[in-house]
Amino acid sequence: MQLDFFPSRTLTFYLAKLFIVRILAVLVMLVLVLLALDLLSATGDILAVKGNGQAEILKYASLRAPQLASRFLPYSVLLATLITLVTLNQNSEVVAMKAAGLSAHQVLAPLLLTSALVAAVSFGFNERIVTRANATLDAWEAADYGPIPRAETAGGVRSNLYLIDGDNILAAATMSGTGRDIVLTGVTWYARAPGGIIREQIRSPRATYAAPGWQLENAVRFDVAGAVTERSPALVVGRDLTPERIGLQSVDADGQSFWELKQSIDAYEIAGRNTDEMRANWWHRLSGPLSALLMPLLGSVAAFGLARSGQLFVRAIIGMALGFAYFVVDNAALAMGSFGGYPPLLAAWAPFVLFLLLGETVLIRTEE
Repeated sequence: MQLDFFPSRTLTFYLAKLFIVRILAVLVMLVLVLLALDLLSATGDILAVKGNGQAEILKYASLRAPQLASRFLPYSVLLATLITLVTLNQNSEVVAMKAAGLSAHQVLAPLLLTSALVAAVSFGFNERIVTRANATLDAWEAADYGPIPRAETAGGVRSNLYLIDGDNILAAATMSGTGRDIVLTGVTWYARAPGGIIREQIRSPRATYAAPGWQLENAVRFDVAGAVTERSPALVVGRDLTPERIGLQSVDADGQSFWELKQSIDAYEIAGRNTDEMRANWWHRLSGPLSALLMPLLGSVAAFGLARSGQLFVRAIIGMALGFAYFVVDNAALAMGSFGGYPPLLAAWAPFVLFLLLGETVLIRTEE
């Protein structure tokens, strides 16, 4: 095997350009198709809110598109790899490159370099755009596509909070602000008996910290035993729920950046909380984008072997199967890490290392 991976600048730029164009084409096609299908199910809910119209539909599309692009970028790299390599094989360009003295790794080197750049761009895209889109869309969905409370502090808007205060439960659709300035909206307080039976339910559009407890504004109380409804302009509940507890409970890993999530993990550890799920997610922030680097290696089986042998289609199927097998194993390992079955580091990185070794083994044994 030659150690000079890029012997020809012209060939490197040619293959890299060929590859990146196909990645973008496949990604745009997947995002447009999936976004159209998603809008078919979401448009009715968006337009059901009074005052919503085309602008809100476009807003939903702008928030959903980054999520789809981030999730399906590795699939796009895999499909682009197969399309590129099959085309090169059919046109006998791979045969010409190998006849010129290039090894299999040298043929793949421009594709691997392009994938590394795509992985770096993907990491930055996830940190700067996708996390913010996740947090905003979650808050909007929690508000049933109505107005989202504005976050006047750096705390942002978080959604779907469920907090336990003894036998009682405090649920909130959204939370904005930090510390004593936290504001909860769409609040429901469930007062329960020691056996878990709900004694009364209190609903309020807004709650603020009352030091101690949380003051519910325009509260509506429903007594289950007497089936009686009462209204109160202000009511304090959850006196043992501090802003610090609510801040820890409301952490949304998908809506936080890499460094923000690390700070949340440290805060959980100080509080003695389990951090396996958050740590697995944190490590996967690195291993996830790097999965693009594996795709040329796993799909390389489609590049070699004579096209006229009749096995090109079979090779392409094998490459696709290896790529999709990685995604299945990666998702399964991440789920096991979230439940504590695997250590978080192993859950995030084991599939990547395993399929890296598998791809290298297949390439070396068959072509080198």
